[in-house]
Amino acid sequence: MPRAKIAGIGMYVPEHVVTNFELQKYMETSDAWIQERTGIKERRYAKRVGETTTTMAVEASRIAIERAGTTAQDIDFIIFATLSPDYYFPGCGVLLQRAMKMGETGALDIRNQCSGFVYALSVADQFIRSGMYKNILVVGSEKHSFGLDFSTRGRSVSVIFGDGAGAVVMQPTEEQNRGVLSTHLHSDGENAESLAMYNPGTHANYWVQQPLASFDTAEIGEMFMSHSMIDNAQNFPFMDGPGVFKKAIVKIPEVIMEALNANGYKPGDIDMLISHQANLRIVQFVQQKLGLSDEKVYNNIQKYGNTTAASIPIALCEAWEAGKIKPADLVCLAAFGSGYTWGSVLLRW
Repeated sequence: MPRAKIAGIGMYVPEHVVTNFELQKYMETSDAWIQERTGIKERRYAKRVGETTTTMAVEASRIAIERAGTTAQDIDFIIFATLSPDYYFPGCGVLLQRAMKMGETGALDIRNQCSGFVYALSVADQFIRSGMYKNILVVGSEKHSFGLDFSTRGRSVSVIFGDGAGAVVMQPTEEQNRGVLSTHLHSDGENAESLAMYNPGTHANYWVQQPLASFDTAEIGEMFMSHSMIDNAQNFPFMDGPGVFKKAIVKIPEVIMEALNANGYKPGDIDMLISHQANLRIVQFVQQKLGLSDEKVYNNIQKYGNTTAASIPIALCEAWEAGKIKPADLVCLAAFGSGYTWGSVLLRW
């Protein structure tokens, strides 16, 4: 049975740099406040018009495909992870397929937010191992900036997120010392609302007890997105920061150890840990818990903020381009996010 290897990797971040100082113009915050709580100094914002989740994905994908030594027409499956799609539907997978002028290849959209790329890699790994596909494009792309609350009310969330995209091409390999060793996925929906964007949605909790016949047509239309939702800022993401932090610092080390134990390794065997860039304090806690040196952990949240599904491939790409990941290195990817969902991937580069 062949293993799945990362044959090519690429990334894209918008040109527009937004510093913590710039955010002070819109909300009561400070560079010191943001850095102390998140480690973030700046992030990138896409252009309001003309730059989308899909267009950023195209830029990252082109680089990954070229580095894999293949072409867009050779891609036989797309897996696209994002929480900020261009449309409510259809998903970005088909938009990417269209933009890159691919054949009628399948396209799967993954909605696992911060752990979306890890989930997507796991799916790609299984397809490769089964022999179903041979060139799978796995993408994580996010345009958060268009949907954040840039006021003091929303600062605890808005200062964290940034825009960007990362992509890899997965191919089969028969090499013994290369490829994905194992993937490990988990979820716990008990506190799903602790990190969520409720609207627009079909839950309609405020009217569910009333019979539909009691509403006129205009009112039914507003159940999806109403003026009151907008007026009360109910169309922005919500996050229980302390709750997420407490859960993440338990589950990330746990799922990393699960991957290591499954393959007979110890933390000291890791050559590079790429964790989802949610919060520098979380990654530092995980690093300390596992006893890893600074050289074995790569962080770039300081420059880009939290790019959710794009954060791992962006960081992985940067680390590789900087020569911090070499052939046969043991690389661990780990993520935790909304859902809650979390997971890990252990691979030989």
